[in-house]
Amino acid sequence: MTDIQGLDPSVPPSGSGCAECDAAGGWWFHLRRCAQCGHVGCCDSSPAKHATAHFEETGHPLVQSYEPGEEWYWNFRTKEMFESGPALTPPDSHPADQPAPGPAGRVPADWARILRS
Repeated sequence: MTDIQGLDPSVPPSGSGCAECDAAGGWWFHLRRCAQCGHVGCCDSSPAKHATAHFEETGHPLVQSYEPGEEWYWNFRTKEMFESGPALTPPDSHPADQPAPGPAGRVPADWARILRS
């Protein structure tokens, strides 16, 4: 399955949280992992939308959910969702004890209101 454009199953994830949010001291709602380079970014429901920004900067079209128990992929280029796909190099999600939204200690108390606005 390595012949899928935009997919490199041998690349490990960049970390356990959104790379840009971690660098800036920010927070996220859910996480997505680039299937081509392993970049972990926050989803479009998160304040910063770093997974989409990564696609726009790099053109890497495929992300996989980086949430425990989820296997689905999203193709930014075609706007298609796939319920499952090739296994990527572990780990396949952030640590199960890491809350969503996360990370612990950086999520504002009024996070739900922030995401609705």
